[in-house]
Amino acid sequence: MPKVAIYDMNGAQVGDIELNDSVFGIEPNEAVLHDFIKMQLANKRVGTASTKTRAEVRGGGRKPWRQKGTGRARVGSARNPIWTGGGIVFGPKPRDYSYKLPKKVRRLAMKSALSIKVKENMIIIVDELKFDEPKTKKMIQTLESLKASNKTLLVTADNDANVYKSARNIPGVKSLKADYINVFDLLKHDTLLITKDAVNRVEEVFA
Repeated sequence: MPKVAIYDMNGAQVGDIELNDSVFGIEPNEAVLHDFIKMQLANKRVGTASTKTRAEVRGGGRKPWRQKGTGRARVGSARNPIWTGGGIVFGPKPRDYSYKLPKKVRRLAMKSALSIKVKENMIIIVDELKFDEPKTKKMIQTLESLKASNKTLLVTADNDANVYKSARNIPGVKSLKADYINVFDLLKHDTLLITKDAVNRVEEVFA
């Protein structure tokens, strides 16, 4: 089992924790991570792009000129797609781009992302992360004491308004509840700063 140090908010080591091998110590599967990121990005697409076909654009009710005798090409509508102001052929229409990967694949992707953080020593575990009031300055001091990078993902066991408000104005820093931890944010941020209780919550779900 991988052993990781536990720190307090001042950066002092207060103990160790043995992480679950089946969650934090697997061999990362890059192909699954790629598939999962593709799925998350696809699920974020709004899918509201829309164009008008020749049946929807304005005008075109009358045949521009007679069928024969003019020497010009025959045409039935001025809203023909090859004419200026005509309809769009095979243009985008509102649609849902989202899809789901199998549950086992999703779990493997999460375990792979967590294992990468442990393997690269980019995980910092704190005994607790608490603030008496929202204070960005105190959050910055805490991150500096823990030697966290500029791109840090904060994960707590429960929703903590003071932690969220203290971190939201710091560029590159994002806070999440353990229940909402995801592969995209884990890979996007260099450092994972997670509380001891949040580690237990993650292990309960994915072990």
